[in-house]
Amino acid sequence: MNQLLFFAGLKEAAGTEKVDMDLAGLTVEEVKKKVGDVYPSDQIQTSMVAVNEEFALRDYKIEEGDTIAFLPPVSGG
Repeated sequence: MNQLLFFAGLKEAAGTEKVDMDLAGLTVEEVKKKVGDVYPSDQIQTSMVAVNEEFALRDYKIEEGDTIAFLPPVSGG
């Protein structure tokens, strides 16, 4: 089982701060698609993903027990 964490606007879009989901064996890209199917939001697809507190590339493979955080794009000026 994996824990998903949602931050900022993603938390409101998902309606929750965290949820458990079985995602082991999927890539980050596949996780984004699966999570986007459950919690439809354009922000899911454009968000950055961290696995175990480190940013992960789209082909990174999720392992059992990993914590996956979705962070929306940030802009500043």
